[in-house]
Amino acid sequence: MTPASPEPSLLRRIRADVSERILSGAWPPGHRIPFEHELMVEYGCSRMTVNRALEPLADSGLIERRRKAGTFVARPRIHSVVLDVPDIAAEVTSRGEPYGYELLSRKARAATRRELEALDLSAGADVLVLRCLHRSGGRPFALEERLINLDSVPEAERVDFADMPPNSWLLAHVAWTEAEHRISAVNVPRQTATILQIEPTTACLVVERRTWRVGDKITHVRMTFPGDAYDLVARFAPRSSSPPA
Repeated sequence: MTPASPEPSLLRRIRADVSERILSGAWPPGHRIPFEHELMVEYGCSRMTVNRALEPLADSGLIERRRKAGTFVARPRIHSVVLDVPDIAAEVTSRGEPYGYELLSRKARAATRRELEALDLSAGADVLVLRCLHRSGGRPFALEERLINLDSVPEAERVDFADMPPNSWLLAHVAWTEAEHRISAVNVPRQTATILQIEPTTACLVVERRTWRVGDKITHVRMTFPGDAYDLVARFAPRSSSPPA
């Protein structure tokens, strides 16, 4: 007999308690949180319930699970400031190399739970899900995985994106007022490595970006570059009140 699903309120309670202890500083970065069997006793629930409660915290990067060692409060990563939203097609051609583009998949549908979290949307929102490959000189340059919020940009559903990259279209048709970048280095799954024509152990640069238009969520994109294909450069100047370095 299949056990009954835990009450959502218990999942929220465990998640909220763990989050509060981390965000309040009671559990600092690197602190090992109680083992799952300890949380089972504390909350009087199953291991599956504890696991489900902690999963979104791991997905968001708040906690880090280490095999055989336990679960720890994640140490903050250094965030790099990127001052522009680049047009990949323009960037490749500016290097004097021929640009190529291929739409791998396109689908408009209701957002999944993970997609709602990525765009910070409410349940029931519709998104356009795009997967594209950018090439430079015939070589794979970047894999683009993009979500467009159709509540904010309904006209995107009428664009097939077979010939125009979504980033180029968005830059030309949708004004944005705020952007957030998250940059990391990863070893990609085998399927992604095959698309990029690299070995699965090759280090890749991943740039995730969300953009807003006066509070409206516009798009979330994950760009995966082979490590030797792309450099991030930000030019900046000190504020006038800053002392010389």
